[in-house]
Amino acid sequence: MTIATTTASIEATPAMPTLAEATRVWAKIGLLSFGGPAGQIALMHKELVEERRWIGEQRFLHALNYCMLLPGPEAQQLAVYIGWLMHRTLGGFVAGLLFIIPGALVMLGLSTLYVLYRQVPLIDGIFFGVKAAVLAVVIEAGLRISRRALKNRAMVAVAIAAFIAIVLFKTPFPLIILAAGLIGWLGHRVRPDLFGPGSGHGASGPDVVGLVDQMFARGEMAHARPSAGKALRVLAIWLPLWLGPVLLLWLMTGGASVWTHLGTFFSTMAVVTFGGAYAVLAYVAQAAVESYHWLVAGEMVDGLGLAETTPGPLILVLQFVGFLAGFRAPGSMPPLLAGGMGAFLTLWVTFAPCFLWIFLGAPYVEALRGNKALSAALSTITAAVVGVIMNLALWFGLHVLFREVRRIELLFASPDWPVLASLDWRAALLSAAAMVAMLRFKTGMIPTLAACAAAGVVLTRLPA
Repeated sequence: MTIATTTASIEATPAMPTLAEATRVWAKIGLLSFGGPAGQIALMHKELVEERRWIGEQRFLHALNYCMLLPGPEAQQLAVYIGWLMHRTLGGFVAGLLFIIPGALVMLGLSTLYVLYRQVPLIDGIFFGVKAAVLAVVIEAGLRISRRALKNRAMVAVAIAAFIAIVLFKTPFPLIILAAGLIGWLGHRVRPDLFGPGSGHGASGPDVVGLVDQMFARGEMAHARPSAGKALRVLAIWLPLWLGPVLLLWLMTGGASVWTHLGTFFSTMAVVTFGGAYAVLAYVAQAAVESYHWLVAGEMVDGLGLAETTPGPLILVLQFVGFLAGFRAPGSMPPLLAGGMGAFLTLWVTFAPCFLWIFLGAPYVEALRGNKALSAALSTITAAVVGVIMNLALWFGLHVLFREVRRIELLFASPDWPVLASLDWRAALLSAAAMVAMLRFKTGMIPTLAACAAAGVVLTRLPA
């Protein structure tokens, strides 16, 4: 990428911050990163591009586009990417870690309160209201992504097919992602007009030339040049860091232990979580509730409600799942300690790969940027994610609005079906109000969650 710099732009750009100065900014971003990936990316753009001019507009979007190619939380990976550009591996590690730590600590505290005081009527009413609001949040997220992803009839068809596959046939999420990517890759060769790369996303505005761009122009970014030796060193360090604890727990506790199951399951999730937390939650919920029995459906919705109120990646909801799994199968450990260990293990195997993807792939970003077939595959995956998120909304809706849900067998299909007589009018009323607030009046997520939590306390005193 050619960057034109002028004397004026150079003079307007502040000096390169030290790692300590950058650390303070990354801590601020980590503490204020509410609102999901869109809000987090906007916050980073404001702090790093507009106000401090540490990185230029085009390079910021370039990094964001690469992070969108990866599994995992794109906003956290964008922080790692920019931190790596500015201060090498240590800078990327600090930026990514500070993006996670505040929300993880809050989530650990909320998870502890949840298991200790969940049955207190006041707390029960708060979670009742939050669950109703979460349904509206998921629907709003699906609509927002669909407006960006479903640009033509082919993408709409992919989304519908993904929805049918997961709702009726319980097709595993990774298989849906692989099939969508293959369809996009092959479709680009046949009909590039329908399977062309989607438009980029992110903040828009006047071009800004940042400090990192100037360093590239002066040839001072040697650490950003790709080489086989660097790639091998990254793999030699980060693969054992990621998977070593999982192997050690397997050797110490056996293949049937909750620790081995948590490590292997969420390590797999770290590889296939394209589309962010909303996309993967349906698959996680299905496995955690129906296969592993770590928690029940209503608790999965509670966990998402807690994650929505914390800073950091929404995928921190997986920490809540890990906490409950450890708490309920503590073995010889105290339950709270086991829950904390389950939460930490889940965090580790979820986020360690994010650092690997950036440190390994970022030097090769320029080569990936012009690959139209790859972009088409990823655009098609995003379309499939819309169908998966709509399934998540349906799954949540069934378990929030109805007290009883059954699985029915129809030839080769096995959809879930509600017992209509078990409809909870209080949950239906709250969910409808939350959807009107968010979709019609554009009320923010946090005010909607707070209002529904307060209303839930009142409504739970009434008969269902």
